[in-house]
Order: sequence, then C-alpha cells, then structure tokens
Amino acid sequence: MVSRSHVEELPDGTEHRTGVWIGNQKARRDKLDTEQLAALAELGVQWAVWDL
Repeated sequence: MVSRSHVEELPDGTEHRTGVWIGNQKARRDKLDTEQLAALAELGVQWAVWDL
C-alpha cells in the first residue's frame, strides 16, 4: 500500500503519481471489469482480489 502522495520515477526520468492512480482505481472499482480486477490482483493489489 502506498500513500496518495507517492510518486514513482520511471526509467525515462518521468514521474508517475502512483498513489493517485491507485486511489482512483480503488474509488472506481465498481466500474472495472473482471479482467481489469484480475490484472490488478496479479500485481498484488489486495482489494482487487476481494472484488473478484
């Protein structure tokens, strides 16, 4: 779990606001299809497993 303010630096030097992205996915999880939830679960996103 990361905080909403968490930022990852990508190999090309750009930054990705990972915390915001994860928060948005979680907030919109009712709109994610089974394939999308499964992909998140495969990455270790625990709440996605609960929704499968």
